[in-house]
Amino acid sequence: MGVFHDYFRAPDPATAIAWAVGPGGDWREPAEVGLDDHGADWFEAKGLDVHVVVGQLVAFAEGVPFKIRRGVGPRLVWPDQETWPYGEERPGEQSPWESGLLLQVMPEDWVTTLAAVTDDHVPMLAAQWMEIPEVTFVDFVEARSSVEQFRALARRAEAHGHSVFSRTII
Repeated sequence: MGVFHDYFRAPDPATAIAWAVGPGGDWREPAEVGLDDHGADWFEAKGLDVHVVVGQLVAFAEGVPFKIRRGVGPRLVWPDQETWPYGEERPGEQSPWESGLLLQVMPEDWVTTLAAVTDDHVPMLAAQWMEIPEVTFVDFVEARSSVEQFRALARRAEAHGHSVFSRTII
């Protein structure tokens, strides 16, 4: 069993929730369709966590040290912490936190940074990124391909005025 991450672009959080979680965010009544069925522009990134692993890619692309800072980085979109705070129990209701799904949106500046990666910079980023302890790439080719996938998705998101979302399935 593992943790999987899908990355996709969508015009707004409501659309992203409908595509990744279910209509209206109801995970108990998920549509019998997936991201492909909605025509989403997406890719499966397996163990590439948005906070630590993609955060380090962005830091490498910016040429700055990576540091997790509270309030900076991806923002949780679903479950909605205002509607259902984490850990809150309600009699007779199943918590969305038990669904095994999280949906987060990448900061715009991360998308901009990834979209700006040049062809010449891709090999160096892949070489740096494949050395981080939080992920094991099969080889350099896989690391480079992942950098290129993130860059391409970020460019398409910017071109369409979309945001980039990460769906985590636990």
